[in-house]
Amino acid sequence: MALIQKVPVTVLTGYLGAGKTTLLNRMLTENHGQRIAVIVNEFGEVGIDHQLVIDADEEIFEMNNGCICCTVRGDLIRIIGNLMARVDAFDHLVIETTGLADPAPVIQSFFTDEVMARQTQLDAVVTVVDAKYISEHWDSSEAQEQIAFADVILLNKSDLVSPEHLENLEKKVRGLNAIATIHSTQDCAIGLEQLLGIQSFDLKNALSIDPQFLDEDAHEHDESVYSVAITATGTVDSDQLNRWLYQLVQAKGSDIFRMKGILDVDNADRRFVFQGVHMTLDGRPGKPWQPGERRQSELVFIGRNLDEAELRQGFQDCLAKAYADVS
Repeated sequence: MALIQKVPVTVLTGYLGAGKTTLLNRMLTENHGQRIAVIVNEFGEVGIDHQLVIDADEEIFEMNNGCICCTVRGDLIRIIGNLMARVDAFDHLVIETTGLADPAPVIQSFFTDEVMARQTQLDAVVTVVDAKYISEHWDSSEAQEQIAFADVILLNKSDLVSPEHLENLEKKVRGLNAIATIHSTQDCAIGLEQLLGIQSFDLKNALSIDPQFLDEDAHEHDESVYSVAITATGTVDSDQLNRWLYQLVQAKGSDIFRMKGILDVDNADRRFVFQGVHMTLDGRPGKPWQPGERRQSELVFIGRNLDEAELRQGFQDCLAKAYADVS
């Protein structure tokens, strides 16, 4: 039986006016050799965004009458199901969400819907941030969630702000998301090899968390959304880990936007890598530990109302060795 070649999918998000359509036009017109299908979501009964996307050979599917994260989620699943019948016609799928969308339900669809899980692979969540005007919307839950869920963040319109402003903005963004790759752009000008086919959301890519992120102050408790980073030595008991994560998402799942981790579990030969979105958890073996390599578990939680002390203690209780070091 032939294996199904999964289609990579990029979810493109960002607050109103950040530059998503500009980036989408670059994706559709630059000479990258890929055939891209696009799903454009609009809020309201009259569609406009698809008219702003300049002519290209790629196919564009428009959904309206609601936000992609709620009323039209069924439409998203249906359209992708129909696209899979013509999967030979394109190499990559881009889903552009409305500027007022919470990306979480879209991301979860790739885990929970059978067709999407079997035939597509979520490649990355790309968020465009308006460097000049994001401060006016910083307290918006949608803007914060779009940043928190991202794998790649473009600080766009960087030419319209001072270097000091851009540096401060990057620090604030890093406070919301300790694990995303951040680029500064003008008119969303960036090599598409840094956005497409990067497997930032692919567990098979053996997720890595840059140690320098964990060295920074990754949590800002005066903000409603922030990151908590944990590193630990000592092997993790898998039964305790499963029990803790299950209880955690049951109690706090609505407040946990993203989880990522690379763990030393049961002294296994391979890393265990996991990630989660709200109540959804997924994990599997990662890259082998090398002989003599220092084993270390690394976790990052991104969300709202996170109790750092409680998270650290919860993970401490999962360690097989009580004297293991958690930082």
